[in-house]
Amino acid sequence: MHPRLFLILAFFLAVPAASAAQDEWAASRIDPASVPMEIVEETRELAPGGLPDGLMETYAGDGDIAAGWYASPTERYGHGVIGDAVEGGALVARTAAGEVLVLELPETEVFEDRYPRLADLDGDGTVEVVTSRASIRLGASVTVYGIDEGRLAEKASTGFIGLANRWLNIAGIASFRGGPGKEIAFVEKPHIGGTLFVYEYMDEALTPVASMPGFSNHLIGAAELRLSALADVNGDGGMDLALPSFDRRSLRIVGFTDGAFAELASVALPSRIDKAIGVKGVGRDASFLVGLQNADVYEVHRR
Repeated sequence: MHPRLFLILAFFLAVPAASAAQDEWAASRIDPASVPMEIVEETRELAPGGLPDGLMETYAGDGDIAAGWYASPTERYGHGVIGDAVEGGALVARTAAGEVLVLELPETEVFEDRYPRLADLDGDGTVEVVTSRASIRLGASVTVYGIDEGRLAEKASTGFIGLANRWLNIAGIASFRGGPGKEIAFVEKPHIGGTLFVYEYMDEALTPVASMPGFSNHLIGAAELRLSALADVNGDGGMDLALPSFDRRSLRIVGFTDGAFAELASVALPSRIDKAIGVKGVGRDASFLVGLQNADVYEVHRR
């Protein structure tokens, strides 16, 4: 059985136990003027690679890679899922020493994303570059790159979805299970089915560790990719993830509890979520700021 299908089946078998463990959460309307129009201000700088909406990601800690972005704009895919048909044909990384490294994709692939993510996934002190790489024939994948003998090189990939114009949006990279490494969470096909996957990166391989259906962290055609947020809402040392339901009319909070991936809360909202999701507070005091299509803003919080 394919590992993704196995994870989805395992989730359905575990749903009753996970639902019973939910905390009580609620949504309260707040003054929209109290938060930015996009809820979470974008602090990334424009990337120098020529992509119309490309941004540069920087790494805050010590590591071998200091910044990353996409370059070599191309229209060879034409999917346009995030607002235009221009995608990245190359990945660029600036090292901590100031050297600029470039990896060009073959003509059959693009980076279907606005910016790469930088993280030390396995806790070894070096930085991995996490991308959404798409095949023109086979759709998107999560692909991890790093520096190998002074050049950018592919380290691991989830493999392509299998059909053209099938996309995924990375939802968060964090220590969801409380260990020294960080896992990658993403929603596969957020406009068609919407399954959340969590993958572990170890020994230059990506391995699925959890999945759950019923999510969408993107509005088709929109450049805003941040419809998700991270907080350790139960204070157990592992980060939890808040993101919209598939119809974007509820905020769902999921995370690992006693080793099992479960839904911790689900809160219905009066309109669809269409903006970046903000976080207020930490631990059990954490709440989420959610902007809606009807221009309302709600704070989703524990009762």
